[in-house]
Amino acid sequence: MNAVLAEQLNPQLDLEERISQQMLTRGRLKENDLARARRILEESGGSLIGLMTRIGLVSERDVAEASAEVLDLPLMAAKECPDAPPPNTQLSLRFLKQYHICPIGETEAHVDLLAADPVDAYPFDAVRMATGREVRLHVGLRSEVDDLIERYYGAGRSAMGAIVENLTEGDNRSEDDVEHLRDLASEAPVIRLVNLLIQRAVEGRASDIHIEPFENRLKVRYRIDGVLHEVESPPASSTAAVISRIKIMAKLNIAERRLPQDGRIMLRVQGKELDLRVSTVPTAHGESVVMRILDRESVVFDFHKLGFTDEFLGKFMKVLDLPHGILLVTGPTGSGKTTTLYTALSQINTPDVKIITVEDPVEYQIEGINQIQAKPQIGLDFSHALRSIVRQDPDVIMIGEMRDLETAKIAIQSALTGHLVLSTLHTNNAAGGVTRLLDMGVEDYMLTSTVNGILAQRLVRRLDPTSSEPYAASPEVVEQFGLQRFTDANPIMLYRPMPSANTPTGYLGRTTIMEFLVMSDNLRRLIMQHADMGVIEQTARDEGMRTMYEDGLVKALQGVTTIEEVLRVTQEG
Repeated sequence: MNAVLAEQLNPQLDLEERISQQMLTRGRLKENDLARARRILEESGGSLIGLMTRIGLVSERDVAEASAEVLDLPLMAAKECPDAPPPNTQLSLRFLKQYHICPIGETEAHVDLLAADPVDAYPFDAVRMATGREVRLHVGLRSEVDDLIERYYGAGRSAMGAIVENLTEGDNRSEDDVEHLRDLASEAPVIRLVNLLIQRAVEGRASDIHIEPFENRLKVRYRIDGVLHEVESPPASSTAAVISRIKIMAKLNIAERRLPQDGRIMLRVQGKELDLRVSTVPTAHGESVVMRILDRESVVFDFHKLGFTDEFLGKFMKVLDLPHGILLVTGPTGSGKTTTLYTALSQINTPDVKIITVEDPVEYQIEGINQIQAKPQIGLDFSHALRSIVRQDPDVIMIGEMRDLETAKIAIQSALTGHLVLSTLHTNNAAGGVTRLLDMGVEDYMLTSTVNGILAQRLVRRLDPTSSEPYAASPEVVEQFGLQRFTDANPIMLYRPMPSANTPTGYLGRTTIMEFLVMSDNLRRLIMQHADMGVIEQTARDEGMRTMYEDGLVKALQGVTTIEEVLRVTQEG
C-alpha cells in the first residue's frame, strides 16, 4: 500500500515505472534484473533508472529510446546538435554537469535542452525560472550529453579525454619490465579507459573492436554492420597500458609480445552478457588487438531472421532432413556461415538425435549438443577429433571447417556410413565449393555420392525500416540490373538509407543473401567430367538456383537492403 501511495504522490516514480515497463516490453530489461534494482533502491534511495544504468542492467541507449517513447519526446544524437551553444542562455557549468543537460538552441520564447534524464523535472523548472522562457526537451545519451557539455563549455575534451588527463605519464623503464606493465594496467584511469572502449562498442552495436598501434598514434576502429569506423582513440603514450590491461582481462601472458595469443573475456556491459574473443598479433609498433564481441543473449537461431525466404527455406530444409550426406555452407570469413550452421543444428536438435560438433572456437553453446573445442597445440585438430567422434555413435556431426584433405576424407567416410555431416568451406560461391573439394584431392565419385547441397552466403547491411526512403529506379538502372525480371511493379521502386538519431548510417543490423546448389543427376554427371565452375553454376541456374546477386536484387526491391550493398559484397554488375 505504501509503495502504491508513494507512486501516486511522486510522478517521477510513475514515469520511471512506465519506462522500465517499456524496456521490459522491448526485451531490453529482464524481470529479475528489475526486481534486483528495486531491492537495491529500497536500501540506497535515488532514481530507479539511474541505478539500473549505473550498475549495468540497461544501456544508455535503451534508457534514451524508452524515455523518448514513453514521454513522446524526440531522440537526438549529439552529432545533430549545432557546433556552438546558444549565446543567450547562460547556465552554470556545474549545474549542467550535475543534471546531465545541455542547451542546444533558443528562440525568444524557448530554450531547447538535450537531457539524459527527462524524468527529473527539477532541472527543467530551474532553467525555466533562470531564463524566463519555456523549455523544449530532446532526449540524448548520457555520455553524449556529457561530451557535448565539455565541447561547448569545457576544454573541448570528451569523456575519454577527461580519463586520459588522469593517466600516469610513462617513465623511462623498458616495456620488458613485466611488473611495470602490470602496474600501469592496474591504474584506475586505464581500467576506465578500456571499459569505455568496450562500452562504446556495445552502444554502437559493433561486432569487433580493433586496437592498432602505429608509430605516433594508437588507432581504434569498430566494425559495425560489417563496415569499419574509426573512433576516438587514446593517446599513443597509453598503448602499452591499454593493451596490457586487455591481455590481463583475457588471462593472456603480458610478458609475451613476440607471438600471437588468443583468449576470451566474459563480462556484463550495459545489461548484456558478453563473450569477447581476444586475438593479439605482434606488429612493427607493438601488438595489434582485435576483440570479437558475442552477445550471447541476443543471438536468435531463426532462419527467417537470418534472411531465408519461405521458398528458399523449403529447399534447404528438404536437404537438411535427409538422414545422411554432407551439407556445406560456404563464404568468406565473417559471412555468417557458423550462425547458419548453428541455426540448422537448432532445427534438428531433438531428444532422439545425437549431435556432436568439433569447432575452433566454440562460438555459441547450445543445450543438448556435445561441442568439442579443437586444440591443435595438443594434437586435437579436426581430423583427430573426428576419428573419436564417429565412435561416439552420433546421428549428426558438425565440423567447424573443412581445412584439409584428411578432414574432408573422414567427413565423407562419416557421410557414407550413415551420418549427416554439416561443415563450412571458404569459397566465393556455391559452385566453387565443388571445385574446391576436387582441388583438395577429394575423389569425384566420393564427392557425388555424399554432398547433398552447398549453400553460399554473404551479409549485407539491412535498411532501418522506420527511416528508409523509397524512390523510383531510373530506366538505366532497371536495364543495367535487369530488375524487371523480379517484379511487375511500375514504376519499379528501390530504397535508400536515411540517417537518423537511432541509426546514424540509416542501416540497422545485417541480413543474408544466398544461393543454394542442390545436387542433381545432371550436376553429378558434370562433376564426374570435371567440368569447370562456370558450367556447374549455369546448370544449377537452369535447374532453378537463384544466385546470391539475384537474391540481393530481390531484397533490394523489397526494401530490405540497397543495390549499393548488394554490389559491395557480390562485386557484380
